[in-house]
Amino acid sequence: MDQTEQFLKSLTEAHGVPGYETEVRAVLRGFMEPLGEMSQDKLGSLICRQPGDGPRVMLVGHMDEIGFMVSQITKQGFIKFIQLGGWWDQVLLGHRVILKTRSGDLVGVIGAKPPHMLTPEARLKVVLKKDMYIDIGATSKKEVEAAGVRVGDPIVPYSEFTPLANGKSYLAKAFDNRIGCAVVIDALRHFQGNATPNQLFGVQTVMEEIGLRGATTSARAVKPDVAIILESDIAGDVPGITADESSVKLGAGPTVLMYDARMIPNIKLRDFVIDTAESAGIPVQFSLIPGGGTDGGAIHTFGTGVPAVVIGVPARHIHSHSSIIHRDDYDNAVKLVTAVVAKLDKVTVADFTN
Repeated sequence: MDQTEQFLKSLTEAHGVPGYETEVRAVLRGFMEPLGEMSQDKLGSLICRQPGDGPRVMLVGHMDEIGFMVSQITKQGFIKFIQLGGWWDQVLLGHRVILKTRSGDLVGVIGAKPPHMLTPEARLKVVLKKDMYIDIGATSKKEVEAAGVRVGDPIVPYSEFTPLANGKSYLAKAFDNRIGCAVVIDALRHFQGNATPNQLFGVQTVMEEIGLRGATTSARAVKPDVAIILESDIAGDVPGITADESSVKLGAGPTVLMYDARMIPNIKLRDFVIDTAESAGIPVQFSLIPGGGTDGGAIHTFGTGVPAVVIGVPARHIHSHSSIIHRDDYDNAVKLVTAVVAKLDKVTVADFTN
């Protein structure tokens, strides 16, 4: 593995579901501490400041990944759960998970009533999460409790970072949104020791997947003049998606989000990003996500308003145990963000709201 692959492996394999980000926060802090002045808000979001004059530029990724929480232990020793973040029922059955208990990590598997015992009609129906359970191989509630499991324990998808056959694509859990966290860090690395016409804040937020909570508090701490949200985006190049629904393809460049359910980007900032990409020869794609949102939904309404835009790295199969990204998209996202930040001086940022 090269340095970037090892970096992405460290971030994606770290555990951190909403409200339980301690482990991934420690990993991120380790990468960020050499890059600037560190602080942390009271919800747990990390803020790395690189000093300078000019507008306050906020680069944002969210550290939390989707997961689960223990909600009940049955008499027979099976574990019921609730979701933390959005899960599609179809992607759950048969997958391994890790329960984070007071006694250590435990491996389990998500199960349900086997198809051999269902009617032909029932086999055609989607199994709902409420009818699923996690099996750790126990035979009683007492045995589960003796292993250290209790209601409220977080549960994380079990998945390893894996480079794929073409040498350019990577398979892992939590690219939503460790890939955004990685872009933030690589941008901070780029500008470390280099003068910029602004003050740069690299922020890793908590609890995005359950309501943009860390974005709300970290924006209050940073008080940004402009914000760039770094996210995973939804690749539309899989069977069943038409060109009318999405033209976003893996390997065709980072995306500029034109619309989502929580935010329309500042138009001047959006066009500034697109023009910067064109002048630098960086390929970009355009994306619309009417059924989702990002941390920008909270940040762009901070105070009297913050010009904000979302730059994404396309990913297949997000909100599952295993998603896929393309290295070229990641590298070009870093190039685009650093090219944009380098030009965000006082006059340019002021013009976004004139």
